Amino acid sequence: MLDVKVLSFLEAAEKKNFTQAAKALSLTQPAVSHHISQLEQELGTALFIRGKGRLKLTESGETVLRYARQMHSIYERMLITLSDQEKNLTRLRIGITHTAESNLVAEVLAKYGNENPGIVITIITHSIKKLYNMLENYELDLAIVEGAVPDGKQSLNSLLLDTDFLVCAACNDNPLSRRAMVTIRELKKERMILRLPKSGTVNLFVTCLETIHESIDDFNIILEVDNIATIKDLIRKNLGVSILPQSTCMDEVRKGKMTILPIENMSMARETNIIYQKDFSHLEVLHELTGLYRRTARKIISHTRSRL
Repeated sequence: MLDVKVLSFLEAAEKKNFTQAAKALSLTQPAVSHHISQLEQELGTALFIRGKGRLKLTESGETVLRYARQMHSIYERMLITLSDQEKNLTRLRIGITHTAESNLVAEVLAKYGNENPGIVITIITHSIKKLYNMLENYELDLAIVEGAVPDGKQSLNSLLLDTDFLVCAACNDNPLSRRAMVTIRELKKERMILRLPKSGTVNLFVTCLETIHESIDDFNIILEVDNIATIKDLIRKNLGVSILPQSTCMDEVRKGKMTILPIENMSMARETNIIYQKDFSHLEVLHELTGLYRRTARKIISHTRSRL
């Protein structure tokens, strides 16, 4: 069992108040305060700045919090794993981005669960930054994200799952749908519905524009939406065009509900990777997932080409 001092610290850091932490732990406020004092004495550093009714972590406290969360996550995962072993189960917590939520990834994870009855998958959707934090804290087993592992993440490994491309997505009724590609000049005349400015999709689009000396400010952006499914629905209603990852549009293209076009002079490629801790113990899952993903992708591409 985790040291009660660590549990008190985690709750106090979460609640930012000793009294509320004590209530959550079914302890008295003096007991929680004593646990924190003991931990500070043991570590030789102050963990909190005490204010009127509110606690603030010191720099040392932030460091201890990061490791304490890892310890707590590992302990909780140990208990779950021991329970699962008795039931012959393998439980996987997999983080995906909002982009992955709208493409082939979720379908492949569902197929993998269906084909492997002894595996239980929990999918958690969040921002890339949050997914990396959860991986480092052992709150996730895997994360499927766009882009390479950032510098400074030495504890993490990556496995290439796919190479994706940003494309112009348009309604079949839009005149652009009869073109083989779209030019920047043509795109500037369209009403555009984009992801939020800080999304990876928009960041890549902006970066590629800058390489050809163009600016996002010169486009007619009428709407910014966080949800990709909503954007695709608006496109199908011919309310605008968008810049989206090709992978998120393949189902609509396969069903003849949308048209995707490359953009002249812009090669907007990016990797999709499976990210995992170096001590991840189920390496066979990685290879099985990548194999299933690529087989499924080939079938979709073949079916889509047969319709064209």
